[in-house]
Amino acid sequence: MDGNAPDFAAASRAALADPQLRGNFRRAMDGLMTKRAAQFAEPAEWHGVRALAASVRLRALSKLPELLEKLEENCTRNGITVHWAATTEEANSIALDILHKANAKLVVKGKSMVTEEMHLNAVLEKDGIEVLESDLGEYIVQLDGTMPSHIIMPAIHLNTKQIAHLFKRKIKDAESREDAAYLTDLARRVLRAKFQAADVGMSGVNAAVAETGTLCLIENEGNGRMCTTVPPVHIAFMGLEKVVEKLEDVPPVISLLPRSATGQPITTYVNMISGPRKSGEKDGPREVHLVILDNGRSSIYADPELRDTLRCIRCGACMNHCPVYTKVGGHAYEAPYPGPIGKILVPQIEGLAKRGAMPHACTMCNACVEICPVKIPIVEIMGRLRVEAVKPGGAVKDGGAKASRAEAMVWSGWAAMNASPTAYRIATVAMSRLGNAAPSSLPMLKEWTNVRTKPRFAGRTLHDLARAKGIPDV
Repeated sequence: MDGNAPDFAAASRAALADPQLRGNFRRAMDGLMTKRAAQFAEPAEWHGVRALAASVRLRALSKLPELLEKLEENCTRNGITVHWAATTEEANSIALDILHKANAKLVVKGKSMVTEEMHLNAVLEKDGIEVLESDLGEYIVQLDGTMPSHIIMPAIHLNTKQIAHLFKRKIKDAESREDAAYLTDLARRVLRAKFQAADVGMSGVNAAVAETGTLCLIENEGNGRMCTTVPPVHIAFMGLEKVVEKLEDVPPVISLLPRSATGQPITTYVNMISGPRKSGEKDGPREVHLVILDNGRSSIYADPELRDTLRCIRCGACMNHCPVYTKVGGHAYEAPYPGPIGKILVPQIEGLAKRGAMPHACTMCNACVEICPVKIPIVEIMGRLRVEAVKPGGAVKDGGAKASRAEAMVWSGWAAMNASPTAYRIATVAMSRLGNAAPSSLPMLKEWTNVRTKPRFAGRTLHDLARAKGIPDV
């Protein structure tokens, strides 16, 4: 394993040994799955809107370079300054440059997975800039000093009692009350004062409309609207795949996203941002900046099969239905994007040397594929990444990083054995005699024997049984 690679296996074992964490996730996931199912009770409606949303994303990806140029042109016409960042380091540098020019000391942020990918908070704090997450879940994990455990509900791993104790420790004059309404109001009072004092507001982007230069942002708490209208400068961050062609492409996406994510028919707020404050308007920022991040997405886009990764609308439904994620939670992945979508996106962004374990944290049950609102073939991509991990010179960063000569020899032997009836007969007879005497250090048996003894082979091979029934060898 790479010395800098997160140890997913160790983190998962720790999560599985935490009954409180598992109980929190089980209750939360059961509730989310039930609510989502109620939103799509009519199969015909689900299949119809799903096909429409998938076609919107596929059409946008098929024209991606052209649409990004058109988006920049129309955003610029609207007064939005567009910045292009090839890497997270470049994106952080752009953000710092804007903040320095604004002489910013305090930043308030709405939810943005791209800034999690950039580790932007740590960069700003190192530069002496105070940054405050304004989404309630993000605010909770920021106080706790941890990463979000879910892309939609960052603090879903904590229950009300744990949050109450956290607030008591971290917020001045907080009472120790396990009351969700009180805790929400307490956070709101802290955040309201920060909104008024902030020099810059930051947000993500759910969809960017190429034909109009409009940034679409959906949310439930009103913090997104406050971040994008109250401070004098607004910086929006998006991955380059978030562009859609037309304004009419937005409704299918925002119809499916909240229903798939939290079981809501629609979010409380739908914000359409088309530029800074104009003459005569009473509110809004004086400057709007859009930072478009690549960070490996161009390489993903270049491969026709892996390109489907970029369809994602970040609803989190795949996580809510994943038997692995629901058992170990999001922190076990130690990544900005956990769960099924993270298992295919993060290894492509960060490389298989560091993230080669993630595609293997999957049962291939297909639950994520069946539930994905834009029909991403997650399991097929997962299989492709497993191959890329042991195949040098492939399309993915650090391809072949997990290649093992011993394992390759075992598979070659397995293939030779199954290609010849005679070799198969000799091998299976030999294995039936050896039984559990076979060495557990073999690569193909290592993980199996970590949790159980090796299976004993039957005394009679398939060929023996076939001959007993009069079936000739092939």
